[in-house]
This record gives sequence, C-alpha cells and structure tokens, in this order.
Amino acid sequence: MAFVAPTAEQLGLYLGLPEIDGDRADLLIQQAIALCETVVKPLPDQATAVVLSVAGRAYVNPQQVSYETIGPMSVQRPQGSGGLYLTKSDKAALKSLAGRGGAFTVDPTPAAADPSPTWPMGDTYGPGAEYEPGWGLA
Repeated sequence: MAFVAPTAEQLGLYLGLPEIDGDRADLLIQQAIALCETVVKPLPDQATAVVLSVAGRAYVNPQQVSYETIGPMSVQRPQGSGGLYLTKSDKAALKSLAGRGGAFTVDPTPAAADPSPTWPMGDTYGPGAEYEPGWGLA
C-alpha cells in the first residue's frame, strides 16, 4: 500500500476545527509532504500522522509564536520564524516508519566458517595437564 496524502478535512478533524480554509490546508499539506520527503522518500503509508502534525503546527501557529502577553502587548518569536519545520521526533518517527534507524546486529562471521577448533588439540592441553604452580587446573 502506498502513501495517501491526507485531505484538508482530515487536517480539520486532527486540529478539532469545525471550519478550515481548504486551499490553505491543501497547500500546507503539500509542503509538509515535501518536507517529510527530505527525510524519507518514498513516504511510508503510516506517515500521515507526521504530515498532519507538521501541517497542523503551521496551520494554527504560522508565525511560531512561543510567548504572548495581551496587555500591554508582547510577543516572542524564534529566529527565522514562520513556515513549516520537522522536529527531532518527527524525523525519528519517519525513519522508524520506513524501517530505518534503531538498533541492529551485524554478524561478521563468514557463511563458510567451520565451528571446529582452529588450533591443534593434544594431550598437553586441558584438565590433568601439568601447569606452573598457581596457573593450573587442580
């Protein structure tokens, strides 16, 4: 199954808004998809949640206001304010959904490796053999 872009109506449901500007929502969704594709391409079909999160942030807070006081007016915006952005967790989620990232194991043993010992085994090695005092097997 391939990724299906969310609709403006789905963004409205995600944000809990009874009415939504369809053209603006469609534009933000398209831009959010393009931004997500910079991390993972093609997008996995479960990436809808990340796309809605990115587009939703930009829809409800386009200038990224992080602090606001109403009287006597005060607003704080981060540098380079406005626009869409991916958080660290958005990037991690996209990579995880695509099956990338996380822990993995690499087995360096060749497929043709023989499990038998590679040194000569003899009577001079092992239990019952003579060792220097303090080093032997009793």
